[in-house]
Amino acid sequence: MADYSVALWSFNLSRAPASVFAFARQIEEGLERAAAEGARLLVLPEYLIECCLAFKPDGLPPEEEMSFLADVGADLLPLLGPLPEKHGVSVLAGTMPVKTASGITNTAILLTSDGREIRQDKLCLTPFELGSGAWQLVPGTELKVFELDGLKMAILVCLDVEMPALSSLLARQDLDLLLVPSMTEKPSGYHRVFGCAKARAVELMCAVGVCGVVGASKGTTQNDTNFSGAALYLPCEEEFGYSGVAAEIPLTGGTSGDEPFLVSSVPVEELRALKSGKAEVWPGAWTADHVKVSAG
Repeated sequence: MADYSVALWSFNLSRAPASVFAFARQIEEGLERAAAEGARLLVLPEYLIECCLAFKPDGLPPEEEMSFLADVGADLLPLLGPLPEKHGVSVLAGTMPVKTASGITNTAILLTSDGREIRQDKLCLTPFELGSGAWQLVPGTELKVFELDGLKMAILVCLDVEMPALSSLLARQDLDLLLVPSMTEKPSGYHRVFGCAKARAVELMCAVGVCGVVGASKGTTQNDTNFSGAALYLPCEEEFGYSGVAAEIPLTGGTSGDEPFLVSSVPVEELRALKSGKAEVWPGAWTADHVKVSAG
């Protein structure tokens, strides 16, 4: 298989679309750019949809923002649905609140160029998402592994990539590419998510693509700052230049309107060859089943 090109777009929330139709057009502009640069997949960040608070109703209380954005998402998806086939580029349309019988989830939605819709709920919510404040969400309970364009993939949303327990669940799945949409308020959050994403590339012997929102939404009541970059990480192997960084755009707060857009290629066959026994020291889907923890 030839290398697989991925576009990672750290969307600037200050774009402030005037309507759901304008927002869909902004996303289509990214698909057009990704297609022009040869990408097969466009990845957008966590809570991308928060930029739609720019057209929230006057006087909307903060505790009703998730419900409003869930309704916006329900209106958005039919507009985005035909675009992957039109442009030949699948799109992970960031994450959005989704209303369910048990509450509102933070859900990543992947629309594929072959007409599928793949959803992945965030599994480990932040204290803010779980708290008694404005955004009261419920966590997901299922981690999905799926195939797209001949690659085996999974999605871990932001904090999920920081959880080694989830990496352990994925270790036996033989992934080619892990996708990590994120939203981090401070540089510290960016370094946690991106540092752990790089670690997952080493542990899983796969590529990891990560991007997060930057800037702030007009109308936000919760997230006055967002810091991120964009990166495609690979295992730290000689074949990939030792460092584990295939491509990277550094940290920004997006305050000058900057908006990282990174296109990079996953060396699929080289990754699979390393995984089959050619890696320097990788032990495979290693478990610690034989290890006991003792005190003293």
